[in-house]
Amino acid sequence: MRRIVIVGGGYAGFYTAWKLEKKLRRGEAEVIVIDPLPYMTYQPFLPEVMAGSVEPRHALVSLRRHLHRTELIAATVTSIDHARKTVTVRPAVGDEYQLGYDIVVVTAGAVTRTFPIPGVLDEAIGLKTIEEAIAIRDRLLANFDRAATLPAGPERTRLLTVTFVGGGFAGVEGFGELLSLATSLLDSYPEIRFDELDFRLVEAQGRILPEVSDKTGRWVVESLEDRGAHVHLDTQLLSATDGHIALSTGDEYDSDLIVWTAGTAANPVVAKNTDLPVDERGRLVVGADLRVRDGDRVVVDAWGAGDDAAVPDISRNAARSTTVPNAQHAVRQGKRLAANLVADLRGEAPRDYVHPNLGVVATLGLYTGVFQSGPFVVKGLLAWLMHRGYHVLAVPTWERKIRVLAAWVLSFVLGRDIVSLEQAQHPRDAFVRVERRPAGRGR
Repeated sequence: MRRIVIVGGGYAGFYTAWKLEKKLRRGEAEVIVIDPLPYMTYQPFLPEVMAGSVEPRHALVSLRRHLHRTELIAATVTSIDHARKTVTVRPAVGDEYQLGYDIVVVTAGAVTRTFPIPGVLDEAIGLKTIEEAIAIRDRLLANFDRAATLPAGPERTRLLTVTFVGGGFAGVEGFGELLSLATSLLDSYPEIRFDELDFRLVEAQGRILPEVSDKTGRWVVESLEDRGAHVHLDTQLLSATDGHIALSTGDEYDSDLIVWTAGTAANPVVAKNTDLPVDERGRLVVGADLRVRDGDRVVVDAWGAGDDAAVPDISRNAARSTTVPNAQHAVRQGKRLAANLVADLRGEAPRDYVHPNLGVVATLGLYTGVFQSGPFVVKGLLAWLMHRGYHVLAVPTWERKIRVLAAWVLSFVLGRDIVSLEQAQHPRDAFVRVERRPAGRGR
């Protein structure tokens, strides 16, 4: 049997392995997925996890539950040496080792892009993992509890001030959902007034949501501002030291919750630690058939897809255009890659990946959203319903679809759950406090 090693168990990696299990004959190939996490995160649900509309576990797909004929290695790949056909594997426990392969599939995804801005690494939270979404939600809920006990003043204001940096889809959806959650909390916190909430979205460009038209982007800004938010366009974050925000416009204020969504960068494994060809942005160079290419030459037994690969977008006429790094493409590329791998193993020609953009849809908070396909635009409740309908169909496995749909129905009937589990991030604190009590008290 030939050994197929899949580097990364995200969208593209999971779907490649999942479809290979369905297409490969018994004994035709051995498939190994290497990823430090035991699950795939359905990232379009992260804003709704953050807002309490989706249970965190329902946005995750267990690799072990759904990949039955695939060997799973819980580890990080630190380098790929295709000349020797080996990957360097670093497990959480134990020493690094070399793993050989016959075919490598690189689907390592992308990482959060940061800039050397003072305070960002110390104060900000990203929005790319389930843990980050949970932490943002718990921080907001805990801040409401703390602010409700304080008199008006700088500390109370700081606790009720939220700053999002980045006006792409992740930033705008997360911002809109968290604003919706904060507004709904006011019914349970009579001590806090609506005008005390200070939600700010900072974007370096002159517009948000580059995937939609300028007119639609302006409508989204107006919609957010009508709900009490402040959108800072053509504005850069200069500093976030100790939560003190300094903007390029001269504005300064204190913010306890800072969320960083200012884009993604190439995975360092692909960008810096492989002999496979990469482009100027550190992405794997692949052809439309998802085989790695070095100029006009196909690199035999090397494939790539997802956010770490520069996949040509042959559905467009623009020269050197590549597919947008999003879930829609990663899922479909994973399916095509699996089919192409099986075809190649059987001596057949692989097919090109072609998927024209059918439109974009975004949630802006409970009961409001936006959808655009060409000149056709839908706003408000209908767009929000389209967003939910699309993603409940897109999330993999029927088990997860049913769980998500059930949670939405319960949330609609019973309302949001507003319990903060922030202390879960420090589970030993209560135990340590008890053990450190002075002798003779309660013993």
